[in-house]
Amino acid sequence: MSRPTPRNNEKVLSAEEFIVSKTDTKGKILYGNKIFIKISGYEESELLGKPHSILRHPDMPKAVFKLLWDRIQNKQEIFAYVKNLSKDGSFYWVHANVTVTEDANGNVIDYHSVRRKPSAKAMEVIPGLYAQLLAEEKSGGMEASIRMLNNILEEKGMSYDDFIFDLQH
Repeated sequence: MSRPTPRNNEKVLSAEEFIVSKTDTKGKILYGNKIFIKISGYEESELLGKPHSILRHPDMPKAVFKLLWDRIQNKQEIFAYVKNLSKDGSFYWVHANVTVTEDANGNVIDYHSVRRKPSAKAMEVIPGLYAQLLAEEKSGGMEASIRMLNNILEEKGMSYDDFIFDLQH
């Protein structure tokens, strides 16, 4: 499947809408609710079994996804702001909560994500922050981007989670 060319057209979730999806442990889509399918611009058949990364917008720093994967692979939930790419090249921002589903023996079965409209406060901060992280990534690699994010959080005296929660509320 070829990647869409990003264009400057934003799709916006309403405050009442929630995107729900489920992926296997490798990130392949197992389920998406109607809102997920609609905003992505893909047919359900085009999404199921595909890697969730088909929605990854090139404006997203790899450092954010590394943090996300590190957390969920350690069976920890994470909240993150994500800019996604629709089939038509449009983009949409979400405030994502990703959790792990475990079986009775504690083995990870899948990952469940619920996404909602990000706050206006977050949208004043996150796009610029991600642009900085991405620029750092391009010049110094993902580790440099991670260091930059950690330095910013340290300057603010906040953990990553506190920073994300503060922006959403």
